[in-house]
Amino acid sequence: MKKVLITGSNGLLGQKLVSLYLRGEYREKYAVVATSRGENRINRIEGFYYRSMDVCQAEEIRQVLDEEKVDVVIHTAAMTQVDLCETEREACWELNVKSVEYLSKACEERNILFIHLSTDFIFDGEAGPYAEEDGANPISYYGESKWAAEQVIKASTGPWAIVRTVLVYGISEAMSRSNIILWVKKSLESGKTIHVVDDQWRSPTLAEDLAKGCFLIAEQGARGVFNISGSEVLTPYEMAIETADFFQLDKSLIERTDGSQFKQAAKRPPRTGLIIDKARKELGYQPRTFTEGIAILKEQIKSFGLHV
Repeated sequence: MKKVLITGSNGLLGQKLVSLYLRGEYREKYAVVATSRGENRINRIEGFYYRSMDVCQAEEIRQVLDEEKVDVVIHTAAMTQVDLCETEREACWELNVKSVEYLSKACEERNILFIHLSTDFIFDGEAGPYAEEDGANPISYYGESKWAAEQVIKASTGPWAIVRTVLVYGISEAMSRSNIILWVKKSLESGKTIHVVDDQWRSPTLAEDLAKGCFLIAEQGARGVFNISGSEVLTPYEMAIETADFFQLDKSLIERTDGSQFKQAAKRPPRTGLIIDKARKELGYQPRTFTEGIAILKEQIKSFGLHV
């Protein structure tokens, strides 16, 4: 039985990974150690072991890895609020880069496969969508921190994989952040006019699909950089229209605007999106369409008892 340790298990992706590993036939093949700072917030799933671990404490990481003797570490913990990273740079660097230094080194010393989550924000957005070998040029501090973390990992002599992803959406327990689907649905149902940007392009990624991509890398022992995202490149405006269509809501309440209308601390790359041909071919990765993702969220709204 393989043992997998997940950092940031209380977060959206962390929860989806724990859930995936404990599903059906996988439950017999894998043991899961879920870790986050503080208390466990996953109450709807059973069958995993939780222990608190601060990824910014090198000694704590070494102790946990020595005691748990895991085969794979999937590192999902990060500061991902782009504007907060811009204004709180020290905290951003600590969580997005220093933690990777500690984890990567500890995994290298123990020959543990280290799978790290990165982002489309390492690119400047002038020529998206991007393939794995395209050159990075981050235009925000968040992007800089994630690109620096990639360099740390690439210098490791241990087994590693980097997963780049884009605009992850989904529903989880004790959610700290909403997503575009829930926001659009709630706004339109309450008759509110919303302004949505139509000059930025992304490939929105269902959290379950991202978890499956990470799982496939771990299962196959794959190495290197992989783009794991949705396959469609859409603007937030197009996502909002699709959401309104799906729930049969009033599209006339959606007004298109551009990014210059919003005061944000960090610059956003205009056109990213990721090319996922490598993941399809080498891993057998197959993401859902955005409409299929909305349908999955619709069911989860019911099952989680959310009032949105």
